[in-house]
Amino acid sequence: MTDIAILIPKLQSALHFAGEQVRATVQRSPGFYPMYTRAGKWKHEGEAWTHWCDGFFPGMMWLLHRWSGDSWFREQAERYTTPLAPRQHDRDVHDLGFVFMSTYHHWYRLTRDPQLRDVMIQAGKTMGLRFKEHGKYLSSFVAPESCFIDIMMNVGIVFYAARETHDAALRRVGMEHCLTTRRHLVRGDGSTAHEGIFDLATGEFLRESTHQGYRADSSWARGLTWSLYGFGTAYRYTRDRRFLETAEMNADFYLDNTPPHGVPPNDYDARSGPHQQPESSAAAIAASGLLDLAAFTPSRAKSRLYRDTALQILDTLTGDAYLARSTPGWEGVLKRGAYHIHKGLGVDESVMWGEYFFVEALVKALDMLGA
Repeated sequence: MTDIAILIPKLQSALHFAGEQVRATVQRSPGFYPMYTRAGKWKHEGEAWTHWCDGFFPGMMWLLHRWSGDSWFREQAERYTTPLAPRQHDRDVHDLGFVFMSTYHHWYRLTRDPQLRDVMIQAGKTMGLRFKEHGKYLSSFVAPESCFIDIMMNVGIVFYAARETHDAALRRVGMEHCLTTRRHLVRGDGSTAHEGIFDLATGEFLRESTHQGYRADSSWARGLTWSLYGFGTAYRYTRDRRFLETAEMNADFYLDNTPPHGVPPNDYDARSGPHQQPESSAAAIAASGLLDLAAFTPSRAKSRLYRDTALQILDTLTGDAYLARSTPGWEGVLKRGAYHIHKGLGVDESVMWGEYFFVEALVKALDMLGA
């Protein structure tokens, strides 16, 4: 059981450190959007694989402004968010939820400027164009026959646009994608496949696959947490009990298979090699998603369990093994993340989604604890 009196100042101190690291990165490399570190350094010429992370750095600034009230973070958040606007029309990625819900959504909630809302609505409509009627899923950036579990973290912007415009057809796109993902990418034990491959002509589901997990039929931890968080978000927008049940299945798998300290391996099925390394970004995503589920679930016992697990994860991540404060020269906040092990990208490094969801989870936890 985590001692709340000790944990609260630990979480506050971690947020203060995150703010220092963000400030230092802006001063060191103005206008640069980090993705993953190499030997602890953000700016390098490493491969991106896909263009999906630009929202996370300004997203951290929005969260830090909300927590601290420091006007510098808002000024920088606006400076780094504004250039993302053209991507509301970007049809090359499946990540528009990541780009806009971490930036424009925070900005709009603060100002209620209708022009910011319009950007998010267009991004949601653009995201909806990825829908394949045969198969009923939103396709990944890799190929039209490919559906990633990651897309559950981006379908929220489809639901947002549908809600704001009362667009029943767009809402159906979001619903169908979630139901297809639930049927084919979430397994009976609550684990998840990274990718599903479909027959484009008939829509038939053909097989599981992976790009970042150990193998096609294994349980890649970050994919599991994308699903846990994403189905919770789908429930937030739709109040469809099937989506809450799916998120809880994912959460139960996480709880049953993750070490007591709360940080999973990169892949639960790996018995040797790099996929056994801790994956701190998956833990950060899980902590934030579990805090949402603690509020959503009607079960008091599950609510307490999800809350306590999230706090245990944050207690671990704010320790010296994961927080970079005691690592001289490290430019990120959260160490021991992984981007793409097969490609050798961002392995045992800081990764921007880990940074963002760590800060988000810290803010949520302190809000919940009244601190």
